[in-house]
Amino acid sequence: MRDAILQDVSESFSETYFEARQKFLELAKSVKSYKSPARGPGGEELFTDVAWFGDRDARHVGVLISATHGVEGYCGSAGQVDWMRGSIADSLAPGQAMLIIHALNPYGFAWNRRVTEEGCDLNRNFVDFSQPLPANPGYDELADYLAPAEIGGPVFEAAERAIEEFRKKNGEIAFQAARKAGQYCHPEGVFFGGIGPSHSRLTLETIAEDFALKSRDRVVIVDSHTGLGPFGYGELQTEQPSGLAGYERALAMFGRSVTSPDLGTSSSVPIRGCIDEFWQRLLGERHVYVALEFGTYDPENGRRVLREDHWLAKNPEVAPELSQAIRLRLREHYDPRSTDWREMVIWRSRQVHRQMFESPTDF
Repeated sequence: MRDAILQDVSESFSETYFEARQKFLELAKSVKSYKSPARGPGGEELFTDVAWFGDRDARHVGVLISATHGVEGYCGSAGQVDWMRGSIADSLAPGQAMLIIHALNPYGFAWNRRVTEEGCDLNRNFVDFSQPLPANPGYDELADYLAPAEIGGPVFEAAERAIEEFRKKNGEIAFQAARKAGQYCHPEGVFFGGIGPSHSRLTLETIAEDFALKSRDRVVIVDSHTGLGPFGYGELQTEQPSGLAGYERALAMFGRSVTSPDLGTSSSVPIRGCIDEFWQRLLGERHVYVALEFGTYDPENGRRVLREDHWLAKNPEVAPELSQAIRLRLREHYDPRSTDWREMVIWRSRQVHRQMFESPTDF
């Protein structure tokens, strides 16, 4: 048993977006590919690839999404590949189907970044851009400090002092909300939600239309992420657009490990423009959305690697050695390349993927 799961870990995880895509394409029975306008580090073409398993007329559809946050796609892709390698599709009952969306943000996956080619956080990009955009005065106050012009020296040190003063004055919860909730005024800053729908958002909307998801009776979405919570633990986070009703639906399906920002049990702060806004608009109470969030390292390390990543985007001419070091630090934070972490990812993913079709509860 031990050797079997370790072999599955080895076969399911990949070292690059391109390796992950190749594994997906080899295992999927049929694929519909959506080309990205972005290119890879070597000028390669990039794609979001989609595969359907099960009854084409299914009323109960599961949706697995990887790489909403680009570099976090190593984890999500591994779970998808493992699902296909295990021939789990054969256990789907009549009226059930699984839709697998591989690399929703292929630019971020290929470049080892969280953002899209537009520089926006896809999980803050699903606001209604025809309406006034959400304000984030806390971020506005900290904008020059969260993404400082330098990552060392007096300018950087002054930025860190300003952040520490904000934390002392306003508290840690207020700081995390200011930093992570989403902002729409500082394109070069962190957690920027964009100025309009990103290409990846439009791709998801097209996928939903192409596969007639709006007409289904029950759609259960598992969106894989990494970076928050205890090392290796897969937290099932609901989001605010679904409200407490969405939390209750997830609770009935997945059990007591489900968390909610409304209840203060989630390791995430409430966020604006998250992908669940799309599913709520499309399906209302006919859907269950959870972010399967695997913990990695200390949050302060996450703040460091994102700060460096945004600095590098503004300073691409730096020495190759420094650029590579920054990329590797960010990659390691969101994709720890240790066997124990990867084994926990595969085990928890299997549990959650199974639960997507076990609940007898009707919506």
